[in-house]
Amino acid sequence: MSTLSTHVLDAVRGAPAAEMAVTLFDGDAIIGAGATDDDGRIDGLGADLAPGVYRIVFDTGVYFGRLRIETFYPEVSIAFVVGRERHYHVPLLLSPYAFSTYRGS
Repeated sequence: MSTLSTHVLDAVRGAPAAEMAVTLFDGDAIIGAGATDDDGRIDGLGADLAPGVYRIVFDTGVYFGRLRIETFYPEVSIAFVVGRERHYHVPLLLSPYAFSTYRGS
């Protein structure tokens, strides 16, 4: 079984994206949810993940709305594959009109 963490950085402000809602899905079922801390992190979003395809959804619209910043992306959804490794980290680098992600460690 594997675990999942995430980290969101706001590239416009040059700071962590605090208090962003994040939801983890297995198919259509919500299996984890939380909000990023002051450092933009959630360390234990998913625990005991079996191998398979999962989706993590970041509520960017509400986050940018609180900052009174218009955004093109109301949410960012990232599908990823869990294999046999013990831990997965899915970071998000975010701006109102672009985002980037990669497989972290």
